[in-house]
Amino acid sequence: MRIGIPSETKTLEGRVALVPAACADLVRHGHEVYVQAGAGLKSGFGDEAYARVGVRIVPDAAALYEKGELIVKVKEPIAGDLAHLQSHHLLFCYLHLAAEPELTRGLQAIGLTAVAFESVEEQGGLPLLHPMSVIAGRIATQMGTTLLHQPQGGKGKLLGGMASTPRGKVVVLGAGAAGGNAAALAAAAGANVVVFDKRPDRMAEMMALGPNVTALYAYESLVAEEVAGADIVVGAVLIPSAKAPRVVTEAMVKSMEKGSVLVDISIDQGGCFETSRPTTWKEPTYSVHGVTHFAVTNMPGAVPQTSSHAICAAILPYVQRLAGGGWRQFEPLRKGINVEAGKVVHPALQPA
Repeated sequence: MRIGIPSETKTLEGRVALVPAACADLVRHGHEVYVQAGAGLKSGFGDEAYARVGVRIVPDAAALYEKGELIVKVKEPIAGDLAHLQSHHLLFCYLHLAAEPELTRGLQAIGLTAVAFESVEEQGGLPLLHPMSVIAGRIATQMGTTLLHQPQGGKGKLLGGMASTPRGKVVVLGAGAAGGNAAALAAAAGANVVVFDKRPDRMAEMMALGPNVTALYAYESLVAEEVAGADIVVGAVLIPSAKAPRVVTEAMVKSMEKGSVLVDISIDQGGCFETSRPTTWKEPTYSVHGVTHFAVTNMPGAVPQTSSHAICAAILPYVQRLAGGGWRQFEPLRKGINVEAGKVVHPALQPA
């Protein structure tokens, strides 16, 4: 199969879907691999690194999409990408269509087939969402910590505190890969951490992080109480392939102290704060009721060297199956189909 790897086009997105070592494996299996010139530069991979392993470098997006049958990218296609996609393409990337009705209609109009990373399920997990969730969780705490600094508009609080000063308080909504990693980093920094979830096993994992971590069942009244006193709130609520529920209301945001911070990892799926709206790395924050909101839709794109290695290691076995034929007989990939020949087929995306 002819596999095309385009440059990412979202604002300040630095990742590349497949690193040269992965492309070398695909070439050895008889596939033709094409990479858009410069696609790997921000991740530390020059064109020459791809050319050395038999990848063909094409000058621009038009040439890349013309050559490729299987298009493998990281983030969902935006306007420039949609102009190049055609009905014969098989698209493999993050899509998050539950929060993107316009993109959904665009893919339908093209008539292609699209398999979403976040919808691929295997052994009860989401293997292609997991690595980026880990990174997003860690970035959430790092950014929240920075945004508490007074020059950034924060309340001027050191998250871990010190002798004679109070510790900061971090509330995390959701104890999956993203929320768990956000909580772990906040706990390691010395903050008092409260994690909400509804699964006993996940709550137990959070309690095991340390004596400064409390895990609670996500009763609405209790969430409101803890959010009101938080310095940082991290939203990491996930319903696979569906729109995120709004867990924090505007009234809860209004109850917080000015200079506090909200970080919405769930923003790719629409956001779990009522006051959330998508932002970019160019303009990552805004304020509502004096509370700083950080809701960048491609958080892991800020660390492309780490992220590209991680996502490539996760997706390569699935790319090999897609390129090898007969992939619809492989249940994890079959579950990942969001759009089939222009028709929305994933159950979570069907009208209620």
